[in-house]
Amino acid sequence: MDRHRCRFCARGLDETFVDLGLSPLANSFVSPERADATEPTYPLHARACGACGLVQLPQFEPTANIFERYLYYSSYSESWLRHAEGYAAEMIARAKLGAASEVIEIASNDGYLLQYFQRAGIRALGIEPASGPAAAAIAKGIPTQTCYFGRDVATALRAEGHRPELIVANNVLPHVPDINDFVGGLRILLPETGCATLELPHLLHLIEGIQFDTIYHEHLSYFSLATLERVFRAHDLRVFDVDELPTHGGSLRLHVCSEAAPRSPSSTLAQLRQREAVAWLDQPGRYLDFQAKVAAKRETIRDFLVAAKRAGKTVLAYGAPAKGNTLLNYCGITRELIPFTVDRNPHKQGLLLPGTHLPIRDPAALIAARPDYVFILPWNLKDEIIAQLPEVRAWGGQFAVPAPDLTITS
Repeated sequence: MDRHRCRFCARGLDETFVDLGLSPLANSFVSPERADATEPTYPLHARACGACGLVQLPQFEPTANIFERYLYYSSYSESWLRHAEGYAAEMIARAKLGAASEVIEIASNDGYLLQYFQRAGIRALGIEPASGPAAAAIAKGIPTQTCYFGRDVATALRAEGHRPELIVANNVLPHVPDINDFVGGLRILLPETGCATLELPHLLHLIEGIQFDTIYHEHLSYFSLATLERVFRAHDLRVFDVDELPTHGGSLRLHVCSEAAPRSPSSTLAQLRQREAVAWLDQPGRYLDFQAKVAAKRETIRDFLVAAKRAGKTVLAYGAPAKGNTLLNYCGITRELIPFTVDRNPHKQGLLLPGTHLPIRDPAALIAARPDYVFILPWNLKDEIIAQLPEVRAWGGQFAVPAPDLTITS
């Protein structure tokens, strides 16, 4: 598709949401032996569709190139596991799932969620394009197909006899280049009596919290509820309920059914529609001041790091998330300001962050270095990370959390 046409409605894109300059792919981690090689960079320029409201980035790399060496494994976050376990218990009760039921998760990663349905005696199937996480799920005993979901896969699953009472798609729709193929596949696979739930970050929170670091090339689309409802209606599906979640800085969980299903819309759905209307998300020019707010936030972050350096204070980073790479590259952070970062995921340890080339080490390296400040890149997990590092408080260190505003806490 034309890079300057909407990936949902194909209208021309003439409104800038925010331009973050040139940046490497956020998950293109670099091996030390290739540290001197030239990295490809691409414009990180998000645009908004004036017709359907979809905020989006163009796709520069084939999807297979992104997920071929995908190093995100959901099970390394304890808070995300608790979130998944709670969701499973809630949906088992809400949808009255039992031994005869089937749950299919799209973008099932390493089985972090489906394991809880399996433990409850419910049949589970994962659809996961990244071979590493898919292999980890299979090793746990969770049936997983390694492929990209869309109409063809949905048709094949129907032919095999799959009739899932529940389809789960957490934090995958924003990564999908062909939204219509993906949502069309949901319509094919979803029985008339079934339900699909989709979790994804909410555009309203991105704007209000100036969460510019959640914008990166692999994250192609940024959704409001109004746009999501347009997308689903175009494929004979309907949002009948919505939950607001604290995950990823503020997310939505959509409950979706077929257009003709006898499910009444919830009152929370109407309330959120009204909040978006009050915020003028669907009005032309809504984003004119967002670029200036992002630039001001960049200066605040840089000023803190430069002042710490001048005062002889050391700052080390925690985490190697995609959002962290957007933040570091857009803010021009070098190893002089942050010498290295640490991450619990052993698949990332020993590599370098894209662009900035900060080394990724085991968290033990941070404890040994005893920095004055720990800069938390996955700020949505700050409570979990601070709880994991009581040693920092013991030596008088502090935590720097960059969102929603830069805060320093002990």
